Amino acid sequence: MVRADEDTIRLAGKFIDFGILRRKSFDDCQHIAAAILAGCDIITLWNFRHIVNVKTARGMKTSTTLEGYKDMLIYPPSALIGEDKYTGLEAKET
Repeated sequence: MVRADEDTIRLAGKFIDFGILRRKSFDDCQHIAAAILAGCDIITLWNFRHIVNVKTARGMKTSTTLEGYKDMLIYPPSALIGEDKYTGLEAKET
């Protein structure tokens, strides 16, 4: 289990400060920040409108690089378990 702490709140605040997501999405920012701080490689989310998109992914990559954290990928669950109805791509094992 991953818990939010002061570092999680600080990193989540940076996502807001950098304009990656809005203040109303602070809970989502904490979710992403907690995963980054826990060293996760991938986070899966159903929330497509403001999280699983190119703008947010690029912003997260930039902010985590600036903060010295490793990259974390953000995908919808369907992209990891089979055909993604949003991209038409089939998930492949590597």
